[in-house]
Amino acid sequence: MQPAPLSSYVETWHPGPVTAHDPMDPGPTAAVSALLDLPSPAAGAGDPLPPLWQWFHFLHWPAQHELGPDGHLRDARFLPPLPDRQRMFAGGRCRFLRPLRLGEPAERVSSLGSVTPKHGRSGELLFVTERQEFRQSGRTCLVEEQDIVYRSGRGSGHHPAAVDDRTAPDSEEPWQLRHQPDPTLLFRLSALTANAHRIHYDAPYCRDTEGYPGLVVHGPLLALLMLEVVRRESPGRQVGALSFKLLRPAFAGEHLLAEGGPSGAGARLRTATHRDARHATAEVTFA
Repeated sequence: MQPAPLSSYVETWHPGPVTAHDPMDPGPTAAVSALLDLPSPAAGAGDPLPPLWQWFHFLHWPAQHELGPDGHLRDARFLPPLPDRQRMFAGGRCRFLRPLRLGEPAERVSSLGSVTPKHGRSGELLFVTERQEFRQSGRTCLVEEQDIVYRSGRGSGHHPAAVDDRTAPDSEEPWQLRHQPDPTLLFRLSALTANAHRIHYDAPYCRDTEGYPGLVVHGPLLALLMLEVVRRESPGRQVGALSFKLLRPAFAGEHLLAEGGPSGAGARLRTATHRDARHATAEVTFA
């Protein structure tokens, strides 16, 4: 018997918007700055928040019984009602209309953008776009869209048998930032984002259940490193728009290289390992 198409599970699924509030305390920015080994906090009270660092605000801490065996929520407003649901963060887009400033209360309105069934090499997929609008003092500062891919059941990934923690990727790009995330960093990042997904801290689970050779680096970290390159290399430029894609997983211990350079009115970037030149890509347009 053929399984029901994924679209059949979401025909009547139309979750409404939800609003959350955050004081925009400078504490998370100081914590992320320490995580990235910056000599001092990247921003303080009254300063603009670095691009994508909104991910460290508006955190949701569910009760323990609300988590599934993989550490993800069993149910939430924007989780589609699929059987044996598996989730992957695929990328997103941001428009920075005006800076989000630390120390000024903000609200975030989240809504469902689109739901699109597609067929990939590993079977049927459901692409869900969540739209988030961030406001301060009644004015829209940032509009973000996140693309999440869902499947029903597990796919067969092609991953290395073991993690190579010695080989580093080469580069001829003018902008470069090298990083080698370890389990401690992944643990701290999970805590800073209220992320309980076991692939980032439970090595036996990664190997025995998910089929990975080691702990999986958070996809958002790949994006953050690319934006950190821009922040360091163009400190006087304000990012007006950003588009990024998360393509292939990287693993704790591997040498990461966030690299790129100027391109037209912005910059183009990617995150690489010795295995693959494009684990993530991004395009930035300056305001």
